Amino acid sequence: MELGLTFPLTRFIKMKTPAYGTEQNRHFCWDLHVIDLRGCKCLLAVHCYTRYTFVSCNVTPFQCQNLPALFQQGFFDSLIAAGFTSKELRQYLLKAGEIQITRTHGRREVAFLNQAWEDVLALDVCLCRTTQTQPLLDHAVNTCLCRCAGFDGLGTGLDRMAAVLHEAR
Repeated sequence: MELGLTFPLTRFIKMKTPAYGTEQNRHFCWDLHVIDLRGCKCLLAVHCYTRYTFVSCNVTPFQCQNLPALFQQGFFDSLIAAGFTSKELRQYLLKAGEIQITRTHGRREVAFLNQAWEDVLALDVCLCRTTQTQPLLDHAVNTCLCRCAGFDGLGTGLDRMAAVLHEAR
């Protein structure tokens, strides 16, 4: 699995820009970005294939030093809250393989990441500043109709992610 980092995120954690990824299958690629949301630094994670999005609120540069662990915690918290089982999520992660840190996955994917960011900003009324996990905000963003890199036409990130997790069984 590849976690593609934006330049602002690499600056936030004071990390050298990683190399480009090599994974061709976007089913196992996520792009990560750091955003300001109501005065809080948040990690924005967007699945490159489905545009499923989750937000982790009040992240610190120290937490981001272990991005794989921060990502996996947000991944599990968000998708469990969305109704998926831990077994489904573990199967996906097993199939995805070892986490590699890379640059973001291309202009089209970054354009959809930016659109997801705009959706998060528009729905920031759902933000709970007291918890890192944001199930209400994640649900609001992932049930909006949108376009993404992996599918034609309109759909929701939640429905598309369900299809990807079903394939990983």
